[in-house]
Amino acid sequence: MNRDIATTVPALDAEEDASANPSTEPTLGDVIAYRLSRREWLTGALAVAVMGTAVAPRAVAAAEQPPSDPPADTGRFRFPEVSAGVDATHHVAEGYDAEILIRWGDKVLPDALPFDPANPSASAQSRQFGYNNDYIGFIPFDGRSDHGLLVVNHEYTNDELMYPGHPHEASRKDIINALSEPLVRASMQAHGGSVIEVKRVEGRWQVVDGSRYARRITAETEMEITGPAAGHDLMKTSADPAGTRVRGMINNCAGGVTPWGTWLTCEENFNFYFGNKIAADASRHAAALSRYGVPGSESYPWSRYEPRFDIGQEPFESNRFGWVVEIDPLDPTSTPKKRTAMGRFKHEGAGNIVNKDGRFVVYQGDDQRFDYVYKFVTEGVVDPENRAANKDLLDKGTLYVARFDADGRGTWLPLVADEPALANFADQGQILIQTRLAADALKATRMDRPEDVEVDPRTNKVFVILTNNDKRGVGNDPDPDAANPRRINTFGHIIELTPDRGDHAATGFRWEILLKCGDPAIAEVGATFHPATTGNGWFGMPDNCAVDAEGRLWIATDGNTKDKTGRTDGLWSLETEGAERGRSRLFFRAPTGAELCGPCFTPDLETLFLAVQHPGESETEVAATFENPATRWPDFKDGIPPRPSIVVITKRGGGKIAS
Repeated sequence: MNRDIATTVPALDAEEDASANPSTEPTLGDVIAYRLSRREWLTGALAVAVMGTAVAPRAVAAAEQPPSDPPADTGRFRFPEVSAGVDATHHVAEGYDAEILIRWGDKVLPDALPFDPANPSASAQSRQFGYNNDYIGFIPFDGRSDHGLLVVNHEYTNDELMYPGHPHEASRKDIINALSEPLVRASMQAHGGSVIEVKRVEGRWQVVDGSRYARRITAETEMEITGPAAGHDLMKTSADPAGTRVRGMINNCAGGVTPWGTWLTCEENFNFYFGNKIAADASRHAAALSRYGVPGSESYPWSRYEPRFDIGQEPFESNRFGWVVEIDPLDPTSTPKKRTAMGRFKHEGAGNIVNKDGRFVVYQGDDQRFDYVYKFVTEGVVDPENRAANKDLLDKGTLYVARFDADGRGTWLPLVADEPALANFADQGQILIQTRLAADALKATRMDRPEDVEVDPRTNKVFVILTNNDKRGVGNDPDPDAANPRRINTFGHIIELTPDRGDHAATGFRWEILLKCGDPAIAEVGATFHPATTGNGWFGMPDNCAVDAEGRLWIATDGNTKDKTGRTDGLWSLETEGAERGRSRLFFRAPTGAELCGPCFTPDLETLFLAVQHPGESETEVAATFENPATRWPDFKDGIPPRPSIVVITKRGGGKIAS
């Protein structure tokens, strides 16, 4: 569900392209007997071989498209397909309305000031809707589909687009380095999340003004550290010698909603906010810092004004970020809790299910090239009748990391202190604080950027979204393997897991590749969309996904651009069953420069909420700026910058989406 900062901004792309995983044990990196049937091998061997060379993005964009006239609707999705392309605004399937619900800078708290882009301030932003809305969760009131709470992540800030007065043709790095302290502090308040009450009135959705549930959570909100790593020596700082309290959450990407109505929000690229590489390199914990990319490229100058983000002054502050945070949106006075039992890494999401034995299972991806897929299984069971009984359920359980074998089987490896391979870790707290290092020691499978992971409760299928990895098989980086079968995997793929016996707590599973993404008209790309997929229907760089109430899979993308694919990001339906398995269709198209995040449906499937993030961003080294954005969506007014927004989609005349 995210376009991470480095893959969005060209100046930072090289840093994130370099994997932080130094392991020489790819587990499947030496497996060259790909999981192909004889028929697939005979028909596809040439295409697989040609994938040993990169496909030029411009060649992909310029490739002749197959006819776009859609075949008859014989699958589970019913809607007229949108035409792929690139322009300044959004597009939705014919017969649907797409309206802006709330934008960056709009009122959240009752005393919020009106949005004034000429006079940004931390105080104003702390009460207004934050920037770069990513994950969206809907928490209904009394099971209703027309009234409830939206919980929304605010991942990061595009300061170059937010504030006026930047030099012409400046790079993003130059702009960031020139930010004043007031602007930096305003950006800190634009991170975190928002809770808003929403209601459908006479067919139209609106934010409920003055709601008692309204809340802004920022990089300064006080939070509790819970679970096995709470109070650990590696979590203690001068401001918090007990190691149990921390200020704020940052770079919150995707997430989840629990059956007891809490919000799981996931910290991803926290490393970018820390500075002082000299101190990090000299630290006795340098290896652990490096494995997490801390400090980043110092793309945010927070350490200039906040000593806690300076590794030299607070060597363990970074250990207090990179967690899943649980928040109770029904209690605006509650303290958010960082649940350390679920591990520390660059979390994408928290797709979850109540297992058949009552335990709660959360699937997670670590969104970086060559990192891992995880799941967490609680020790206790969910009590559906007593919400309060579940309040600390996530503090005890077992974290696992996945190994994918070439025969289509897989194993969940427990990250626990009594594992012989983890004998070098002092205790369970250290294993969880340094989850990546522990997963390396277990020789888990290095994946092509695991992003969202979601579960279909009807079939127990688990969908793992792997957005891309253009370093696979390049230089000293791992070669393709069964679960990551393409060298220079520019366009990503999707894996489908099936837990043994339908038991999500089981340590064994079966897996297969549901889809290899990219343009199927170019043989060397090796895409595997259904033949009925039109020239508008294919996509690259899958990111977020959602399984709706009918078990249908929806894919949101991050990285489709004019130069790479000839289209913007958007939302695609994807058939996963029957004769049309692998057929994809474009439902919503985002404006230029934006990625699409947070697909979220109401229980009755009559409303779809979408997050449009960083509209107007540049594709080049020269930053798009407040004065010169790629689009001024959604306001299209002079002097008003592009504004990340929540879009609400309904069917004209009523009815279920895509039915």
